Amino acid sequence: MNTPFSHLFAAAAFACACLPAAHAEGDAAAGKLLYAARCAACHSLQFNGVGPTHKNLIGRRAGTAAGYDYSAALKQATVVWDPSSLLRWLADPETFIPGQRMSISIPDAQQRADIVAYLQLVAGPQAPTPAPLEK
Repeated sequence: MNTPFSHLFAAAAFACACLPAAHAEGDAAAGKLLYAARCAACHSLQFNGVGPTHKNLIGRRAGTAAGYDYSAALKQATVVWDPSSLLRWLADPETFIPGQRMSISIPDAQQRADIVAYLQLVAGPQAPTPAPLEK
């Protein structure tokens, strides 16, 4: 059928096919290595450090890990950490929550997805206590 909308649909389908995936599939094993290399200097799955603990991160409201001195921006944020919010945060923390203090971002979409896949395994509310990371 050749209607004005068929051309629009074809153009939209072509444009979508040419764009990179908005949400890459994460590999938790790769994410564990990336977490050790990119995150563990400041964060732990057991305790607060330079950054807040990631224990029970998934499902937790931003700015609420006990005992950590958050920025006012994170204390006031209404974000609940889930895969979508973590991907946005890791891409550009300052754009996602202006006024926060994390100066590190993960520009590569696949690396972000891998880190989030790992966090889903080890940082959810029912996650087992993970073994210490090897450095």
